Amino acid sequence: MTTSISLREAEMEARARRAVMESGDWLTVDEILQLPGVSSRSDCAHPAQWKQQGDIFTINDHGTEYYPAFGLEKGAGYRPYRVMSKIIGIFKDDKSGWGMAFWFQSANSYLDGLKPQDLIVTDPDLVIDAALDELQEIMHG
Repeated sequence: MTTSISLREAEMEARARRAVMESGDWLTVDEILQLPGVSSRSDCAHPAQWKQQGDIFTINDHGTEYYPAFGLEKGAGYRPYRVMSKIIGIFKDDKSGWGMAFWFQSANSYLDGLKPQDLIVTDPDLVIDAALDELQEIMHG
């Protein structure tokens, strides 16, 4: 019985990962550095630095690291939205990069069925509230 449950969970996770990757919302470092307004000069922060500083998270798929395009602010030279570091801070002890990816890209009951990634620009405080609500579910779950 346990084997069939774990197999089913593995299949569900594989499907979820495929859906995340097929969403088209993920960029490699090279793709980010080629975006208009992004500079790879040493005086410009690099995506790897953003991750190290907790400003953005990544997922790893088949050995390649991907950054969430929805977390980058076009008007600011494709730097991470400020809200991203706050949400990463909320989830850092409870969700992996993939866990955060699933959360950002899933319909959220706290957000009336909208996806957190769709509200980053228009209502970042509400997304933070949804993350805190999710954390309460994890802690009391």
